[in-house]
Amino acid sequence: MRTAGRVARSGTRRLLTVLAILLLLPAGAVAEELKLATWNLEWLTGSDRDLPPDVRPKRPEDIDLLRRYAGELDADVIAVQEVDGPAIAARVFPPDRYSVHMSHDHIVQRVGIVVRRGIHYSANPDLAGLDVDRGGQLRNGVDVTLRLRLQPPLRILALHLKTGCFDERLTSRTRRACTELREQMPPLLDWIRARQSEGVAFAILGDFNRHMDGRDQLWSALRQAAPLTRANEGRASPCWGGEAFIDHIMLGGAARDWLLPDSLRVLTYRESGAEWKQRLSDHCPVSVRLRLPD
Repeated sequence: MRTAGRVARSGTRRLLTVLAILLLLPAGAVAEELKLATWNLEWLTGSDRDLPPDVRPKRPEDIDLLRRYAGELDADVIAVQEVDGPAIAARVFPPDRYSVHMSHDHIVQRVGIVVRRGIHYSANPDLAGLDVDRGGQLRNGVDVTLRLRLQPPLRILALHLKTGCFDERLTSRTRRACTELREQMPPLLDWIRARQSEGVAFAILGDFNRHMDGRDQLWSALRQAAPLTRANEGRASPCWGGEAFIDHIMLGGAARDWLLPDSLRVLTYRESGAEWKQRLSDHCPVSVRLRLPD
């Protein structure tokens, strides 16, 4: 019995030693993952303030359904578009789970970044140069820096570019939409060059309103500013029966190496039909996962 007791005590000491060693290891010794997503919530507003005649506010039951889809998405960081402020964003992304940072412009279709509680971040000034419309109707970009635990920081830019120039040449002078999209390029390119010069990891997510297939002018210009990886390049979206992507996730700097292969996902809605496409959103959430460095 005394021998058995000594063996048991020896095994316990070894177990405690192993546990102590594990506790002393730095948190970064185990690779962590980060799920990034972008989601245009299409006129997410509860009022009819400043809405076009063919747009109606979301019903409470529609917002409840979007909240359930947000739970299924379960992302750590979500770039959101067409959101009428933090209050209604919090009805989709519960405040006990997420923090919401919105743009500082004063339009209904605002851009924001939603961050899971427990992930620390600091807000940078809006990329206000994207509003090239004289009436102030184009959206600011939203810029935050994630302060990842024992990891390099990750700079994130969420945006929603001018619609209406999906494939046409940006030099077209017959389409006002293409002219405005072209005018949005200099501030965006400057932002990318600044991040590249700083040597930081960065991501650009959002609704670019541009397909960027093949030898696209916009995609070519962005890649000339810095080496970029577009997670959905060469893919088609299954959203609402299938379509070319206009919601993109781009990674630059060290973040290009963090992308987990084949992690691109599109969360499609179970509801179908034109009514639901309007009640929920004409965009589906698009996400990728990053493996943070050890």
